[in-house]
Amino acid sequence: MNSQQLFSSVKTPLVAIVVAIAFVSNGMADPWGKPVKVYILSGQSNMVGIGQVSGGGTRWSGVTEASVSVYPGKFSPDVDYDKLTPSKTQPLPVYGGVTPTAFPGGGVQVARGLMEIKTSGVYRFKPGYSNSTFNIMELDGVEVFRKEVGKDPSYTSFKITGGKKNAFKITFLTEAANGLGWWERTDIPGTLDTVVHADGKFPHFVNDQGNWAVRNDVWYKGLVTAGANKWLSIGCGASSNQIGPELQFGHILGDHHDEPVIILKSSQGNRSLSWDFLPPGSKSFTQDGRTYAGYKQSPNSWIEGEPKKEVNWYAGKQYDDCFGEVHRVLDNFDTEFPQFKGQGYEIAGFVWWQGHKDGGSEVHAKRYEQNLVHLIKTLRKEFKAQQAPFVIATIGFDGWNMSGNQLTIAKAQLAVSGEKKKYPEFAGNVLTVETREFWKEVEFSPRNQGFHYNGNAETYIMVGDALGRGMVQLLNQSTK
Repeated sequence: MNSQQLFSSVKTPLVAIVVAIAFVSNGMADPWGKPVKVYILSGQSNMVGIGQVSGGGTRWSGVTEASVSVYPGKFSPDVDYDKLTPSKTQPLPVYGGVTPTAFPGGGVQVARGLMEIKTSGVYRFKPGYSNSTFNIMELDGVEVFRKEVGKDPSYTSFKITGGKKNAFKITFLTEAANGLGWWERTDIPGTLDTVVHADGKFPHFVNDQGNWAVRNDVWYKGLVTAGANKWLSIGCGASSNQIGPELQFGHILGDHHDEPVIILKSSQGNRSLSWDFLPPGSKSFTQDGRTYAGYKQSPNSWIEGEPKKEVNWYAGKQYDDCFGEVHRVLDNFDTEFPQFKGQGYEIAGFVWWQGHKDGGSEVHAKRYEQNLVHLIKTLRKEFKAQQAPFVIATIGFDGWNMSGNQLTIAKAQLAVSGEKKKYPEFAGNVLTVETREFWKEVEFSPRNQGFHYNGNAETYIMVGDALGRGMVQLLNQSTK
């Protein structure tokens, strides 16, 4: 445990001071006084993160025979409200949806009724909105939700038989009460909910209360896209309901370092290395009478002797945008990361996961290896981190059945790995990790989008795991 973790567990400044003194008096160096380890992650949409967390929240529907009873006084956990006579009971013709029937207010309000969900599955319930989320919900006598004032919510998933009516009771703990609510199915194949809660994998993603764990020694900041800015947890992907490889990668590097870690993920979907991410210094070339753009040139390609039709983009524009944002943040480190003010930082490593768009062109696919080598060298030079470990994940679409241009790109990514000895300067500091074994078919996934690995959360976790372990391998080699 580092000092920041200890500070987060204490309640008074005095105790925090004592903890800090303990580090010094015991001769222990406080890792939060050391330069922060910064990892720069980049790529296209799968690096942005399309791994589905849950099936998505749906507003309640199918609620019948609903009513609310009001009991005098304030809520008491020692009172059995089912045995009391309410001061008022009001029917609720509309419960759920966007405009539920208004509650009367005052006293302790308890809503009761029947709820019918059409599709069988395991569900998690989120009753109320804003202040009305302070409540206790039961379904057929089983507590499925509890959120007390000043505490985190707790959930118990409930197995639903489609078309069956289940009796619900919601006891509101404050005067704020309404008929709003959401449910989400937690056993959709391939979602993080299912992988963690139903399949029992990756228990470190959940805390003791059953909520998603927060890593308080790894800070995540998304640039260009996936713009969360917080301690590492769920929701650092393309949306709050999606994850990318940063999640498991951050856990592994957080465990590896005593110092705090920052993950800077600067990425954008539908971008190619041969055009959008083309590194500075890349030269144009001509093949079969067609010239392909070098850095800062436009359009992507043109036929020699014919007028060029320039577009509002240029070769390397995404490179400039993504890594320009990284420079901006690092140049203003103390402002961007006030929690680490005065500590400084070290570029600890680079991560690259990309390749889908290059597969749309045979020329780009065959050029991929050359461009990837140039990318590695350029980023290291630009960020003054010549020996910083560089880890690449292969594209893994269709798993071991991959063919065509995608296979050409995967082979190019593997070719630059240091142990291949094709590029001697990459030995011990560049590593390509294989992802094709993590491919999941549609029937085991929440979405039918092969180019996004079907949204399968486990795929994204395992890619992050491979990238993280690969990075640790290179870090360990550099210290020998």
